[in-house]
Amino acid sequence: MSAADAQDYGALRARLVVEVDAMYAMTRAETGLASMSPAVRAALGKVERHRFVPWGQQSLAYRNHPLSIGSGQTISQPYIVALSTDLVAPQPGQRVLEIGTGSGYQAAMLAEIVQKVYSIEIVPSLGKEAAARLKTLGYANVEVRIGDGYAGWPEQAPFDSIVVTAAAPRVPEALVQQLKPGGRMVIPVGASFEAQQLLVIEKRADGSVERRSVLAVRFVPLIPGK
Repeated sequence: MSAADAQDYGALRARLVVEVDAMYAMTRAETGLASMSPAVRAALGKVERHRFVPWGQQSLAYRNHPLSIGSGQTISQPYIVALSTDLVAPQPGQRVLEIGTGSGYQAAMLAEIVQKVYSIEIVPSLGKEAAARLKTLGYANVEVRIGDGYAGWPEQAPFDSIVVTAAAPRVPEALVQQLKPGGRMVIPVGASFEAQQLLVIEKRADGSVERRSVLAVRFVPLIPGK
């Protein structure tokens, strides 16, 4: 990539940050967030989204909408990626589980903030490509596994937070169990390709959970393992 191309992508990322912050302001009543946290804003301005989209779609990478990545999956809208990240309030030193690696973009956003990201992808080709892409881009703190997101990653539990990037008909109990007390999970819940709600699940010290509906969304379905 030439210096001019790199500069152009940087300018597009900067513009995307402004657009996403504007959407935060517009949806403040629903989400409770008026703007991105400094950590999420920095990650959005740094992660090179054009590296995570299919070849030929780089010119579309910094538009604030989802894009197809093949196998019936998408790279989510940057606003939703930023919002999902902010809703779990990630902190340095934390360990986060992501369900639905896809292209690896959400994992990269999280990896800019937390100590370790464990990411599960059920589509082998996507998972392998994302793992290689993240390694090439220097995200050594992301580990990708091919597997059933509904089951989580019990060997590495408990997690400080969990981010689910595909819609489940209900909140998987295994994921609730793998969340630390005081931890948060963000997950879209609802029927496939129909109206869904982005939920924030907060686990209390006694193990009970509080659920809050944040926003109407539309995600691809969370595919169960066989």
